[in-house]
Amino acid sequence: MNKIKAGYEILTPISEGGIRELQHIERIGRVCYKSEDRITEDGESAKKFVKMLISAHHEAMIEHSTLSVLFTVDRGVSHEMVRHRIASFAQESTRYVNYSRDKFGGAINVIDLAPGIALDAKMKGMSAETIAAVLGEWEQAMLDAERHYMRMIELGATAQIARSVLPNSTKTNITITANYREWRAYFRLRTASDAHPQIREVSVPLLAELKERIPVIFDDIEGESAA
Repeated sequence: MNKIKAGYEILTPISEGGIRELQHIERIGRVCYKSEDRITEDGESAKKFVKMLISAHHEAMIEHSTLSVLFTVDRGVSHEMVRHRIASFAQESTRYVNYSRDKFGGAINVIDLAPGIALDAKMKGMSAETIAAVLGEWEQAMLDAERHYMRMIELGATAQIARSVLPNSTKTNITITANYREWRAYFRLRTASDAHPQIREVSVPLLAELKERIPVIFDDIEGESAA
């Protein structure tokens, strides 16, 4: 059994300063107002225009731009991610992937639970000893699940049958492609203090990175600290 750290990778290329992304939205949005003559090459008009769109809740225009992100999370978190319906998903399949094979090292990968516990507000008051005991129980459960999975495969079970014993902590890769409007909805929900700590583990830093790389689009979304 291998413990893997949760993370993400932005797959969509983003231009320097995110200007081209804003200009794309501006060019489309100004069709509504027939104000194409106000477009400036330096991108300043795009920043002002997109900010106006978001302030006026005219977010249909930002649906014309999309972003693809590859997440490494546990399957429990992925089940929350796929609830964002206006999006496309590609996820590692436990039906077809056989973790007993050499390419996977004959082991299952699970997402390390420790960072999630650290972000769980209701567990912050627990003693280090209690948290260590919780992690010990979790790790033993993961080892047991791996043992039973491998034994079922050894007995001849197919991967799609053996997966029934895999836990929520099983590592999965899931790529989400959504337009900017849906990403805004995603971040409002998944960076909030009451969101699942393990989804916040990847969503909060992703929001912070996008704020740096693409101006205006996500600036008004506060996002709770992951610290």
